[in-house]
Amino acid sequence: MATSSIKSELEKMATQREKDAADYLEKHKMFELMENLTSMLFFYRPENPREFLIEQLEQLKMSQQNDVKGPNLFNNSNLDAVFGILDPANQKYITFAQYKQALTTLGIKNINECPEGVNEDRISHETFKTEAIQGLQRCSATYEQL
Repeated sequence: MATSSIKSELEKMATQREKDAADYLEKHKMFELMENLTSMLFFYRPENPREFLIEQLEQLKMSQQNDVKGPNLFNNSNLDAVFGILDPANQKYITFAQYKQALTTLGIKNINECPEGVNEDRISHETFKTEAIQGLQRCSATYEQL
């Protein structure tokens, strides 16, 4: 019986260690960091991946310290292209539903539910880009934001 009790205690310790490790990784947003870095590697396919990753981490550190734009997969021309797909008639606006779906597709989790133009169900190109850039910044900020 003593052996099964020791085994049970060891299993509890292992489970607690696993929980502590998972909590640590979640607290420091390590999964998000690794996902962002991996995505950037696949997207840009740099000749020197290690140097590229170091540059991205340095940019991330700078963005945290100086509140400047950090590394990101999408630039203005990418966001213009997304908007263009959503607005094929070139009306210069999209619906709120399109806005939400597009930002969700870009990986933005905390979407502004009240962007400029929501009451008219007309989200302008500029509002879309502003909200997308801010949302992407929040997503790529794999550090605690104040």
